[in-house]
Amino acid sequence: MGQTTIPAVVREAAAKFGAAEALVDGDVRLGFGDLLERVQAVARAFAARGVEPGDRVAVNLPNTHHWVLAALGALYGGATLVPVNTRFTAAETVDLLVRSRAKALVVAADFLGTDRHAAIVATGADLPDLGTVVRVPLEQPHRPVPGTLGWDEFLAEQAPLAEVEARADAVKPDDVSDILFTSGTSGRAKGVLSAHRQVVGVATAWAECGRVTDGDRYLVINPFFHSFGYKAGIVVGLLTGATIVPQAVFDLPTTMALIERERISVLPGAPTIFQSLLHERDHGDLSSLRLAVTGAAPVAASLVRRMRAEIGFEIVLTAYGLTEAVVVTMCRPGDDAELVAGTSGRATAGFEVAIQGSPGEIVVRGPNVMLGYLDDPEATAKAIDEDGWLHTGDVGELDDGGYLTITGRLKDMYICGGFNVYPAEVEHALTELAGVRDVAVIGVPDDRLGEVGKAFVVGTGLTEDAVLAFCRERLANYKTPRFVAFVDELPRNASGKVLKRLLSEETA
Repeated sequence: MGQTTIPAVVREAAAKFGAAEALVDGDVRLGFGDLLERVQAVARAFAARGVEPGDRVAVNLPNTHHWVLAALGALYGGATLVPVNTRFTAAETVDLLVRSRAKALVVAADFLGTDRHAAIVATGADLPDLGTVVRVPLEQPHRPVPGTLGWDEFLAEQAPLAEVEARADAVKPDDVSDILFTSGTSGRAKGVLSAHRQVVGVATAWAECGRVTDGDRYLVINPFFHSFGYKAGIVVGLLTGATIVPQAVFDLPTTMALIERERISVLPGAPTIFQSLLHERDHGDLSSLRLAVTGAAPVAASLVRRMRAEIGFEIVLTAYGLTEAVVVTMCRPGDDAELVAGTSGRATAGFEVAIQGSPGEIVVRGPNVMLGYLDDPEATAKAIDEDGWLHTGDVGELDDGGYLTITGRLKDMYICGGFNVYPAEVEHALTELAGVRDVAVIGVPDDRLGEVGKAFVVGTGLTEDAVLAFCRERLANYKTPRFVAFVDELPRNASGKVLKRLLSEETA
């Protein structure tokens, strides 16, 4: 597979791709050789501030070149990366910093009008391990804040290059590379430990499925703090020579302008992004696009066909993954629209996939299953059984070709009149109704049946009667929702998952 540590991958990319563009962020345009030098400078700055191999470095930034340099610099010097969800509240962020015992924090000074560091300080939390705080100005000029460093100030003090090169040499494939915290949609976020070899392994498999090459230019809208943006984004670029173009916040006009100006060819994202592009496709040049990878929400076969026919994507893939395993299954180039829409592909990255028990939980096993949860052996033992199977909490089916269909989440299932209903199946059916742009289904209490379905629909030109009639034609009576609510948008976390507990609270 080649190099199996991230420092080695960064070096090899510089040697192999040289001056070719590695990273484009506004006025910042770095070749792979430049990127290596910048990464080394960040690693030297961390070392100069007392960050040792094995220490944890937290990065709380949106998708910018600073995130890439801070993260790779930490990893290059042998530290463990702790990406912070930019949607987390100050209290949630403090919890993450305490539990990870972070020695350094690189934080946005002013993202979306909020001073993230000031909000952390305002909690009054004691953070005795946190020795270095780097505030990165994104929207306003840098202003000094006592006890913190600006980005340029941070880089001004450098340990010897030989010292960080020795640290990079010392990183082993099985060393912990990062701790990604789960989205926390069903309780307290858990810290997922991954090794360097695992990050490289899943990124390699993702790149192979998408046929990513050094001719590609990859717009990364998926957040870097999520494995989709970091491992299937930044690391894929390093492995293949593709140019990474980060976007801090999805904004359709900006996205379309970036696609046209930078000749973007690779664009992963949630289905709503592609629906938006289809709606506005006549207002920009999208002809450079060739690869789309989508997931995290139901995908209609009609959407896949339109993406190919009307935008010109050569390859449209769906995938299934989770923080504990990153990328488990992917479709393959050449799969037809129904297969891409109706399944999440077949096993990749050395994974075995199986269905256990009734109603049929998806379990996965292989070299890229997480090392475990941070400081939580009980939760680790509950998630990974004695035979090495990771229990995902998702329910699904495998066909004869090994293609996986996700039918729901164990925790999302509701029982209507004694029958199990998986909202994902109902949601998938509704994606085929013209006018539906987004949909989520939950179970709500019912005196007679126990629970019945309620559909939250984002769309135009629809009525409750029309939605229910469509469902009745395609679904068993117990699966057909009894109620429909039309909303402007669904509450989602930054990874694209619908926050169904918020919909439940709204209904209560």
